[in-house]
Amino acid sequence: MDFCRKTILLLIFSSFMSVGWGQFCTNEEEIEINTIEEICNLTNLTEIDLSENNLTGEIPSCIGNLTNLNCLDLSGNELTGEIPPEIGNLTNLTYLHLYSNQLTGEIPPEIGNLTNLIDLRLSFNQLTGEIPPEIGNLTDLDWLLLNENKLSGEIPVEICSLEDCNFLYLGGNNLSGEIPDCIVNIPNLNELSLPSNQLTGNIPHFSSSTDINYLSLRDNQLSGFIPESICEVNSGLVQVYNNQLCPPYPDCIEYIGYQDTSECEEPFLCDEG
Repeated sequence: MDFCRKTILLLIFSSFMSVGWGQFCTNEEEIEINTIEEICNLTNLTEIDLSENNLTGEIPSCIGNLTNLNCLDLSGNELTGEIPPEIGNLTNLTYLHLYSNQLTGEIPPEIGNLTNLIDLRLSFNQLTGEIPPEIGNLTDLDWLLLNENKLSGEIPVEICSLEDCNFLYLGGNNLSGEIPDCIVNIPNLNELSLPSNQLTGNIPHFSSSTDINYLSLRDNQLSGFIPESICEVNSGLVQVYNNQLCPPYPDCIEYIGYQDTSECEEPFLCDEG
């Protein structure tokens, strides 16, 4: 997606963050800077796209000075270190893409200040800790991608406040505990992806009005029976293999795959005679 209304070329020379040619969106014809810190002085910028530029180093805390930004895309680089809490100052942001880097540490709770966000993508990093409950403040979110990190703890129930969310991806982490019942009934949710975690308990019941057309719960530790209401998933594209789910299974699921049924109760058989 091209967020730039006017594209310019920027060459940064810095040992702090090395980069080839990048792009900024601005009303200026051309900007030339020599260090990454100088970006933080460009307070009139509204959109920055430096994706896929082999950026290295850390995101500077002074990025919080760019309070006019509505788009920040640093994805597809080699950025390290933590997401600075000062990013919570960027309350005009609608797009924040930091995916496909090497970012570590926890998701700062200050991210909950970004209540204008429509698109938040932090996937394919090395983020740890729990999903901050403040993420439930981002009620305008359409996309929430936190997959392929090292996040742990339970899925916060506050995530159910994201009633406009269409795409929710939390797979490939170390999340544990049960799936909140409300998460499968987020009104506008189209795709729910929770695979490759350590989720336990039963699969929640689905509302007859669900809009989900893709559901991935594979490679967890889910147990009990699969609710018949799972057939409300519109396209029938459901992945539940590699869990501990017990038969009988709903006919609408085309592929059950391997299930560890060692803890399932044997069907009750009536004695004859």
